[in-house]
Amino acid sequence: MKKITVILVITIVVSIVTVYGFAQTYQPGNLTKNASMVARLNPPEQDKTESDYWRVEKKIRLFHFSDGKGRTVLMLHGGPGYPFTEPWKGLRLINKNYEFTYYHQRGCGKSTRPVKSFKTKNFLVNANLLEFSLGLTTQIADIERIRRITGQEKLILIGHSFGAFLSAFYAVEFPDKVEAMILISPADVLVFPQESGGLYELVEDLLPEGMEDEYADFLERYFDFGDIFSKTEDDLVALNAEFEKYYGEAYKSTGMQLPKGGPSVENGGWMVHAMFLSMGMQHDYRQALRNVKAPVLIMHGEKDLMPLEACKTYDELFPNSRLVVINNAGHFSFDEQPEQFAKAVESFLKSSLTGQAVKKR
Repeated sequence: MKKITVILVITIVVSIVTVYGFAQTYQPGNLTKNASMVARLNPPEQDKTESDYWRVEKKIRLFHFSDGKGRTVLMLHGGPGYPFTEPWKGLRLINKNYEFTYYHQRGCGKSTRPVKSFKTKNFLVNANLLEFSLGLTTQIADIERIRRITGQEKLILIGHSFGAFLSAFYAVEFPDKVEAMILISPADVLVFPQESGGLYELVEDLLPEGMEDEYADFLERYFDFGDIFSKTEDDLVALNAEFEKYYGEAYKSTGMQLPKGGPSVENGGWMVHAMFLSMGMQHDYRQALRNVKAPVLIMHGEKDLMPLEACKTYDELFPNSRLVVINNAGHFSFDEQPEQFAKAVESFLKSSLTGQAVKKR
């Protein structure tokens, strides 16, 4: 089988080196060193009539909803750009002791989408605007703004997939503001370029026979960064939703089914591509995780498309973490095995919030 993704990644790297090399990218640990960003961390006064929204900046609102009562736990969805539509089954089993607060990250769902289209095709100018509006630094800063809005001294975070990656790097930037953290199938994006080829190559390898050419055509359109700034938010929402078709087919090969719902106009558009650009042509974020102080539970579904090695990497880097494998579950263990998931989460929260050390197995 052709390694389409590897070729595409090389093409992306070359194009970024050529026209994007001097654009701003995310550098772990620099958020609080950036004076202009620090000044933006204080959110504006909240409008009490907007109970379903946090206003993190004057023109940016983040939609949120909660389930349960008790200690607040902030939930970060994955994708990037695939927001929560309802509470997780696994967490509903333990919602008598915790209030799980789900929010839509900026650029997707019911939250503000600050970028609709671009007036110029100047790659450097547009890439910097995208980084400022939707990039990793801004998404991480939003978590801190939420903490300040909600008045919590420290956050308990649960992140799924790319949301787990965001959670981890909030803890890198604000290590004293995290009480405990649960990372479910954290995104395998700590190093780029990836030796394994990443998610898109995994999907390619697992597609049913006959879909390879169709998928190759999709990837060419998806990674057409040379023409990216001629597209609109709606164009990219449709393109990002299209990937779920191929992901779903690959996911079936594990014996699992995707959760109900499917592609939606609530998916992100520019937000998704902002994440790619924000990480730049080359990075290695691994060592930054060694500075995280909070106890961490890392969860991996036994049948997840993403390899267990990705979770093991996170576990090896965090000084105070534990890795748990959920049997007969894939990438969405919180819905696929809710009882196992709930038991692991509740046990971890009880021990970590009472000051007991997390023991690695």
